[in-house]
Amino acid sequence: MNAAFKASQTLLARILDRVFPKVPDFFHMLSEQNLKVAHTVDLLVEYMEHDGPEVADALKLDVHEADLIKARNLHELNDAFSTPIDREDIYRAIMALDDIVMYCKTTVHEMDVLGVKPDPFLRDISHCLKEGVEALSSGFAKLATTPAAAAHDADAARKAERRAEKQYRIALSTLFEGNDYVSMFKRREIYRHLTNAAHHMAQCANTLHDIVVKIS
Repeated sequence: MNAAFKASQTLLARILDRVFPKVPDFFHMLSEQNLKVAHTVDLLVEYMEHDGPEVADALKLDVHEADLIKARNLHELNDAFSTPIDREDIYRAIMALDDIVMYCKTTVHEMDVLGVKPDPFLRDISHCLKEGVEALSSGFAKLATTPAAAAHDADAARKAERRAEKQYRIALSTLFEGNDYVSMFKRREIYRHLTNAAHHMAQCANTLHDIVVKIS
């Protein structure tokens, strides 16, 4: 009798899972992805400060791990019967976070290929990126419990992007004062990769703010 009861309970659970499938914990998944992005940016900052090949190798490995998390999140989103927040907002957040990682990777890769060494502007912009991504990590971690408080973090990330853009403009004005045009265009390309990362950080902040408005 007990075995029959357990079997019926198991069958009922399977039926309920089919009719009412469990919703993945997208708040946790986005927060996990954001933490991985923050770790990648930490490695970027370390690279800009110390220019070590071992740091570059660690960053490349970290990018691979971040890509696995992104792929998992997209798979869960595609398969989810329902989502706790707008499906499009989840997708925008996943992709913007991934774009930050990809530009970090591109920056370090092209610095190696082009023979560009870190300078104070690259360090300053990478620190702005670090501040903004840390704000995003704080904001996404609050969505499940205190979503309204995440608006402040979204604003902090946007401010970090504006500081990065300001540093970029100063860097360009300083860079083009010389006459080594090959070096100028190489370094300008690297500056641009970092500001692209900051731009996607701001896009992610806008998505975070949109989520806050919809669920608060």
